[in-house]
Formats: sequence, structure tokens, C-alpha cells
Amino acid sequence: MAEQILKISDDFWNIRGVFKIGGVLNIGTHASLVRRANGKFVLLDAYTLQGAVKEKVDALTNNGADIEAIINVHPFHTVHVARSHAQYPNAKLYGTQRHIDKFPNLPWQPEQTESAECAALFADDFEFSVPAGVDFISSNENLHFSSVLAYHKASKTIHSDDTLMYIMLPGLLGKLKKPEVTFHMTLPMTLEKRPGAANDFRAWAKQLVEQWRDAENLCAAHSATLKASSNQGNSVAERITAALAKVEKTLKSHEKKFG
Repeated sequence: MAEQILKISDDFWNIRGVFKIGGVLNIGTHASLVRRANGKFVLLDAYTLQGAVKEKVDALTNNGADIEAIINVHPFHTVHVARSHAQYPNAKLYGTQRHIDKFPNLPWQPEQTESAECAALFADDFEFSVPAGVDFISSNENLHFSSVLAYHKASKTIHSDDTLMYIMLPGLLGKLKKPEVTFHMTLPMTLEKRPGAANDFRAWAKQLVEQWRDAENLCAAHSATLKASSNQGNSVAERITAALAKVEKTLKSHEKKFG
């Protein structure tokens, strides 16, 4: 699938990017451009913009001058960090501790993306949520479950990297299996190996459903975008509840082992 920019609302655009494993298999990636209530913009996640997508972003943002922040929400999504900063060097740069460690020479803001201090800076427009009971930055760099989920209140849109996915199979497979919201398949391997971790995750997911019950859109990396305009099934909240039910066996197994 080629790069494209999807309009989710009058203030939210989801950029569907290309990310190839081994230079061959495109599993995709994404970023989102969001207009704040003050008229300025933020980029959720870094992506190297080019072609028609960059032209669209630049047209919306006064050639990038109105992009005031790039907020990197996934510790392990780092491929485009430096290039995105180079494209929009005047945007304040926010990242997790891993971003800062990996690119120590970039001009990071002191408030880390996963912190309450960062959330407070953007509270007029966004709510952020960090999954509980799982490794945020796993020692195994192949495990990418956790990210900072962002909810844009005005457009009722959730931006998620890996943690929540919207699986939509192509072609004939898509006719055999309906699209569904799921938790990333690495959950069993990223639950913290301690008593109470599974219940902490369960409680976090339930709180997320309640807190973002009004969500109408879900933009997920490596998978697809669920838009209110094309959603003919359950609400986003109901879909997340169903996704939690599907991992209950995993959570109970973890509780049996660790308590």
C-alpha cells in the first residue's frame, strides 16, 4: 500500500506510511497530524513525509511553520525520528526515555512523552494513557506492545501504536473474517513478571474504555484505521471491551503463574 493521508475530521489527519521488513514485506506504519484548538498543529509520531503527502501537510501547516510539536509516543518507533525533526526543525520534540537515549544529540524537551508533565502541556486537546502491568520499554527490542495512547478529544479519535490494533484482512480473507480491534499479539510476553500485573492491565483497559467511551475513530499502526463514517458495527469502546475479553485467558494464565 502506498503512502496516503486520510482525513478523519476537520482537525485530524492520519498518515499511512510504508515500513518494510527486510526491504520487502510492507507492514506499514503511521503518524497523525492534529490541529489544536489554538490553530497550531502537532504530529503524533515521526514519519518522513514526501510527495503528495508532504505537500498536503505543508499546505495545511503554513509549510510546517504551524507545527509546534512532534510527539513520539512509541519507544521502539524510531526509524523516522531524526528525519522528521530535520523536516520540521522548529517543532518542539518530545520522546520517551528510549528516544532520548537513542538520539542524545536531538533537542528533546524535558517532559518525556509518558510523563504526567507532558500530558499536562497538551491537556486542552489530548488525553494520554500508558498501559499498566506491562513493560513500557522491554529489554527485548522485538517486543513492541506498549506505547502512549493518545486521544484527541475534539475529533474523538484514538491514536495507537501497536498496543491496540484494527485488523482488516485484504481481499477474500476480509470477506471470511470481519475486521476487529485486538490487543497486540506480544501481550503475553510483555506482562510484567510479578503478582498483580495481569489485574493491573485488566483494570487499565477497563478504565480506558470508560474514560474514552465517546471515541468514534481508531488510528492504529501496522494495521488499519477505523473511521466512524465507515463503522457499521460496534462502537470503539465496545470493540476494546471485546478485545479485552479475548485476552482474558492470557491474563488468567499469567495470574496462575505469578499471582
